[in-house]
Amino acid sequence: MIADVLGCTVPGGKRVVTDQTDIQRVVTRPGAGEQHKQGVRTVPKTLEREAELSLAQLALDAVIGRSATDPTTPAEHRGGLLAFTGPAGGGKTTLLNEVRRRAAERECTGLFAKGVEQEQSLAFHVVRQLFQPLLASYSESERREVLGDWYGIVGPCVGLCPPATEGAAPDPQGVRDGLDWVVTHVAVQRGPLILVVDDLHWADAESVAWLASFARRVEELPVLMVVAYRPDELGEVAGVFTDMVERFRVRPLDLAPLSPSAVADLVRERLDAEADDGFCQEAWLVTGGNPFETVELVAKVRDRRLDPVRENAGALRNFAAESWRGGLVDRLKELGTVAMRLSWAVAVLGSEATPCLAASLAALGQAEFTDAADVLRAERILTYGPTLEFVHPLIATAIYRAIPPATRVALHGKAAWELVEQGHGPAVAARHLLETQPEGDTWAAEQLRDAAQEYVRRGAPEAARRCLSRALCEPPPAPLRATVLYELGSPALMQDPAATVNHLQAALDEPDLPSALRQSIVIRLMRALAYCDRLSEASHVAIGEAATATDSRVRLRMFMEHFMVAGVTSTSQEAQVLSRRLTQLTGRLSGRSRTERYLFGLRAWNAMVRGEPVATALSYAERALGPEGMSWTDDEWGFEVPSLVALTFLYCDRPDRAEELYAAAIAEYECQGWRGVHLALGYSLLGYIRFWKGQLADAEDFVRAGLQLADRLGPGGAHAQWYALGGLIEILLARGETAAAQELAAARRFGKPFPSVVTLPDAQTVHGELLLARGMEKEAAEELTEVGHRLDLRGMRNPAWCPWLPHLALASRTTDAARALELAQDALLRAERFGTATAVGRALRVLARVTEGPEGIALLRRAVPVLETAPSSYELASALVELGTALRRAGRLAEAAEPLHRGVDLAGRCGAGGVAAQARDELVAAGLRPRRLDVAPPESP
Repeated sequence: MIADVLGCTVPGGKRVVTDQTDIQRVVTRPGAGEQHKQGVRTVPKTLEREAELSLAQLALDAVIGRSATDPTTPAEHRGGLLAFTGPAGGGKTTLLNEVRRRAAERECTGLFAKGVEQEQSLAFHVVRQLFQPLLASYSESERREVLGDWYGIVGPCVGLCPPATEGAAPDPQGVRDGLDWVVTHVAVQRGPLILVVDDLHWADAESVAWLASFARRVEELPVLMVVAYRPDELGEVAGVFTDMVERFRVRPLDLAPLSPSAVADLVRERLDAEADDGFCQEAWLVTGGNPFETVELVAKVRDRRLDPVRENAGALRNFAAESWRGGLVDRLKELGTVAMRLSWAVAVLGSEATPCLAASLAALGQAEFTDAADVLRAERILTYGPTLEFVHPLIATAIYRAIPPATRVALHGKAAWELVEQGHGPAVAARHLLETQPEGDTWAAEQLRDAAQEYVRRGAPEAARRCLSRALCEPPPAPLRATVLYELGSPALMQDPAATVNHLQAALDEPDLPSALRQSIVIRLMRALAYCDRLSEASHVAIGEAATATDSRVRLRMFMEHFMVAGVTSTSQEAQVLSRRLTQLTGRLSGRSRTERYLFGLRAWNAMVRGEPVATALSYAERALGPEGMSWTDDEWGFEVPSLVALTFLYCDRPDRAEELYAAAIAEYECQGWRGVHLALGYSLLGYIRFWKGQLADAEDFVRAGLQLADRLGPGGAHAQWYALGGLIEILLARGETAAAQELAAARRFGKPFPSVVTLPDAQTVHGELLLARGMEKEAAEELTEVGHRLDLRGMRNPAWCPWLPHLALASRTTDAARALELAQDALLRAERFGTATAVGRALRVLARVTEGPEGIALLRRAVPVLETAPSSYELASALVELGTALRRAGRLAEAAEPLHRGVDLAGRCGAGGVAAQARDELVAAGLRPRRLDVAPPESP
């Protein structure tokens, strides 16, 4: 097809252009630049744009730290966002260029990019345009210094280096954070920064996502972001940015058409003649005051040497028709086949239209290319430079859309082949392959798959999904088809979980699957089904695969994954059976393989939640880590088991060990560019560990940071939001801030339905605790009873990790004292079986609260020394204050003073304001003066 359409050989045959140096010389010969400058028509910079430029000037003054009222007086640097809108040809580009010129005069660092209609599928295309020129000005050592630890994360997406082939790929949020760092560093080190994006409506999704997220921060930095777009051509992608603009109440500045007087001034200025009013009025009517169309119309009048008098006004409509609508296409035909073929090649190649590539794609020799380029330049269609470009996007759009569909497809196919041959890589070629028709081409399918892998490594999973979906349509041969389906089921690409499940099930149905690939497909399918809350299906997949596997290692891995899906789900009915099997199995394992060590990790967690002796859980947790520890960013094995192991240490009264592991996890996440759900969970759980240690102020800071990280992920961060909200509400209650906890719960709709997957802390239990703190004892009892039925059914009986039972005892004490006592005694028995000081001391406190008289005081006297050996200063402070309160109310004032004084001091140090306030009230009631509180400053996260 390509040979028929272009009159040249197909890829792999004889090349038309052999001397690329000669072609390059055509566009760099002396005088070419000057000719180009003479041919470009621009609108006078301030023509009826004074108001917009005044606002831009104010924004520039603010970002460079200059007072608006007194330019000689330094002021604080203040960034901002300007958005210009208008129709095609409305003068947006000219206005942006004037802003850039003024910024350069003030020695601001400038970054510039523009969206291109045909290149929206090229991930980070706009980002590359912004950053490559800047980073190219640095030496390699300077680039590494600027990027620091972000080099391997940001470098691939901006074209500094190829993506790494080993290790975890960054997530999109990690890449966005890295770009934030680069801009922040440059703005601080090199002075005010002006970031300009033209034709935002054509920007790629990945770049728009970063621009939208970074725009929220510009006011904090010496950065001015200036964008321009056509509001009537905004798609869903660019709408992400404009929605953000509206939320932040930034009013876009709409560029109005030129007035009749402005068009008249422009006509007379450009023609160096006294044009008739009637002629000027017709020019305005023909163009509608559109700046670009007006400039082009005047240029044609000048080229045709038409006198600007009323009698010639009728010719203007014919001239206007030739500019860029259908008349431009007709004009191209008049210029000849060679010129038309070159214009088509440039329209297809876009920003990749180097002279050599354009000539080759158009099947032109050196002389033909030179003549065609000169003709198109003279007609103000193309400009010269390192690449060939159209004078205006309107021209590019008109020519591209005028290419016959079959020819356009053929050109894209040949462009993809040419780009790969010249070493541009599969991601660049994929942009063209996405425009071709499926033909069962193995080469195309392989290039698209390679491009998808490259995009994943760059942190652009959506672009990878597009490439794999197109490769699947080719279709690829059978062996490659299974791999493509499997890669479409990657967690990074899980935009639609149901579609992901379908892809993986189709992959599993492919014949003659290699054993390793089949196992990977099954594991990924089970996790996808669990993500869709289809737990029974996930279990059936695991059971079926284990039953047919002949390799014992495969069966072991299937059981591990089966337990991962069902064993950590709070509603699974298989838990008891799986727990027994896990106990029997791990008793026979040595830990020599990774699968066995991960099973030890699951056994440690299971022993802990079931309330087995603490020594059992700790033993398996240590065996799971082994001498080499566990990776938190291994896509094949996941982060779940390392996380469960760390949390096992926490609930076993080893919070320092848990904090050490989570600090290492956060460092690994940040190093690999995992700054989405994983980092959000990491911060939330690290805060929960601080809460467990009694460092409530630090705990709140960390959990709020985790919630903020989860919130910026939108719906994708919902699971992490549950973790953060549960932890934050529990911390606020411990600090005595019940009203703030209730306000947060109401604002975030923290309530039913709760997740089926286990959350830490358990979300429904936290909700019951909040109801209890608000005095809603009946509602709290109902909520906590549901939790008890759910967890006891699964054998999860440890009050250390889920204290529903002691809370239920407290909720029942006013309505059924006998039942409350029974529940509290049961909680103490369970805590003693587990055996940690925190669990036993907390259970003794609760039992004391539902026991009257001297027996209650005796229980508190038992609780205090137990909690003195526990890691939680908050629990000890609470026990001391409760003991002092009980003694004071029993009239034993002398005995009450010491625990109350200790309690108020300890509560103040750990940030438990409610406990401290209660202690001070009791001291006042006892006629004692509280000691001066010497509060140590909280540690910073």
